[in-house]
Amino acid sequence: MSAGIAGRVALVTGGASGIGAATVRRLSAEGACVVIVDRDEAAASALAESLGGPVLAIGADVSSEADVDAMIERAVERFGRVDMHHLNAGIPGSPKPFEELTLEDFDRVLDVNLRGVFLGLRAAFRQYARQDAGGAIVTTASIGSLRGSSDLIPYHTSKHGVLGLMRCAAVHGAARGVRVNAIAPGIVLTGLFAHSGAGPGGAADWEKRAQIAPLRRAGTAEEVADLVVFLLSEQAGFLTGEVISIDGGATAMNPVRPSGQRLEP
Repeated sequence: MSAGIAGRVALVTGGASGIGAATVRRLSAEGACVVIVDRDEAAASALAESLGGPVLAIGADVSSEADVDAMIERAVERFGRVDMHHLNAGIPGSPKPFEELTLEDFDRVLDVNLRGVFLGLRAAFRQYARQDAGGAIVTTASIGSLRGSSDLIPYHTSKHGVLGLMRCAAVHGAARGVRVNAIAPGIVLTGLFAHSGAGPGGAADWEKRAQIAPLRRAGTAEEVADLVVFLLSEQAGFLTGEVISIDGGATAMNPVRPSGQRLEP
């Protein structure tokens, strides 16, 4: 069991599927009261019904100021407080190259992935102030926060921004007893990019590309959830302002030098 989880209230955005759902299940198993926030309210409710502990499902758009404020209000109405936040909701957006991207393509991803995290952080700090207590926040960044690509340009841009928000929030939160960290998953088999096609970089290409990293496999949502829960727990009490890659060693490797793995002929 992770220290400081049981009996506390955790809110997870994008909590009905993928990494968010795995985190919800793990937090519930650890004895937390869990608030599942997702655009797909039916999926959030179905997950809530499958859990044994105290849980609340909320349908919300994290890019909406009104929805974010309302989700905090509903969580407090139900459980009296919110101690932990996993700001996880995100969308992949368009894989088009620069020449073909529209402003709408760009803004849609930034609204959810970056504005949504800003609104979530602001709402969390406001609630911590009302509670006159500290807590912990984890934002979901990405391997795309650390490197560039010729596709998923709005996604990479937004995830770079998530790290800026996290670091500012960590500095702001330190004197307030609030720790803020980020995770940077690599290839993890979730539905986030399920409709990204069969071409290079698409969903059908994931398993092949996962073989490039030193561990030679994709990760699982459950493995990422283990890291999130650790960062939210008191066991990470001296850890703030950090981004932790969970990518099978992908970002540790120099891609232009031998990686120590046997190359296929």
